[in-house]
Amino acid sequence: MQQARRPGGRSARVRQQVHEAVLDLLSEQDWHSLSIPQIAERSGVHQATVYRRWGTLEALVDDVVMERLSQESPVPDTGSLRGDLEAYAVQLAADVAGPLGPLYVRAAQISTRTQEHQTYLVDRAVQLQDMLERAAKRGEGSPDLLEFMEVIIAPVYYHAMFFNRPIGPDHARTLVDRLLRLRK
Repeated sequence: MQQARRPGGRSARVRQQVHEAVLDLLSEQDWHSLSIPQIAERSGVHQATVYRRWGTLEALVDDVVMERLSQESPVPDTGSLRGDLEAYAVQLAADVAGPLGPLYVRAAQISTRTQEHQTYLVDRAVQLQDMLERAAKRGEGSPDLLEFMEVIIAPVYYHAMFFNRPIGPDHARTLVDRLLRLRK
């Protein structure tokens, strides 16, 4: 019989300490200078523990991003497709424009390079698919996940990565209008 994991205790404390160290270090320095030894030192958690739990810096960043997104940017459920899409697009634009925006963009870049580090994207895709399926069950003509990603998510990240100019809420709503026009 497999023993259940406790939601708190040492494991939760270690995770919190390491996550805080990652975010603190990223507020002080460039992404490229971040390392697991620095994170271990800042967090007070032994390097071996960090490596054993996350394995790589990329996996650790995925975990930090997913935790932050689940806490601060949950996928909306407003009761309508347009409401859900607008709420999500506006929040996504704000997240990418905010202080952790470079972390989200970098995590997305890492996640698309190898299957080993796709946790961030896969978990979020499942949440988004659930949002679209809720709309379909209500009888709304819902886009598929690929359309949603191509018309809303991709432009938000593209502006942040290549123009270094995140989009605002009005532009995010325009992307939703574009997606819904495609569905007609």
